[in-house]
Amino acid sequence: MGVVNVTPDSFSDGGEWFEPSAAIAHGLELREQGADVLDVGGESTRPGAQRPSVEEELRRVLPVIEALTAEGAVVSVDTMRAEVAVRALAAGAAIVNDVSGGQADDAMAGVVAQAGAPFVVMHWRGHSADMQSRAAYADVVADVCAELSARVRDLVAAGVAPDRLVLDPGFGFAKLAHHNWTLLRHLDQVVDLGHPVLVGTSRKTFLGRIGVPDGVPPRPPAERDAATAATSVHAARLGAWGVRVHSVPTTLDALRATAAIDHATDSATDGE
Repeated sequence: MGVVNVTPDSFSDGGEWFEPSAAIAHGLELREQGADVLDVGGESTRPGAQRPSVEEELRRVLPVIEALTAEGAVVSVDTMRAEVAVRALAAGAAIVNDVSGGQADDAMAGVVAQAGAPFVVMHWRGHSADMQSRAAYADVVADVCAELSARVRDLVAAGVAPDRLVLDPGFGFAKLAHHNWTLLRHLDQVVDLGHPVLVGTSRKTFLGRIGVPDGVPPRPPAERDAATAATSVHAARLGAWGVRVHSVPTTLDALRATAAIDHATDSATDGE
């Protein structure tokens, strides 16, 4: 899943693809590079981010979704708002990716239930403005699994088909660095909940702190792609359905190299 941020303030590439023409070109480039799904979002969810109006979010994403789907791309809309999801699905989006898992807008469950669209349900404890204040866990793996399971039960009770649900552990959302690493190590427990799992570690701050001394700022987002690829390979090995990334070629090369190793035989080769 390639990231298409149509925002002025996303943590990784805010503003770079803000104009529709730039976002469309970027999406098509990601598709050419090998992305299976293009995730188009008009609201930054970085820590401390302020929400745009519904009208502004629609203005940002609809022309991009329409253009990308017209080119045959599979598009997911990254939104917490039911109204945006309705309009995006009508514009051609095939998947709804809601970082709140339907908690930010009570109408979202009904929208995805009626549409029958795949629905990405992320572990969420609140909006970006104050989510990090909620990063307290007795056991982060057990707590995330329990909260995701409870959310699945609520969505199914609201009419969403279980086979339409994709789970996202929510790396970086109401989680400190050690929470993220522990969740990654035990990702198989999230997979064992019985739904496809989407992993979104790409360029997150905890990856930028690898090898950086205490008190020194983390490496900038664009320098975190190798670490992203490593976590993507780990997620794939533990059974993840998909990975959401900014740099498709870096991650795809890592996944392909791992697959080549896994499928190698003991027969002699010509040295290539």
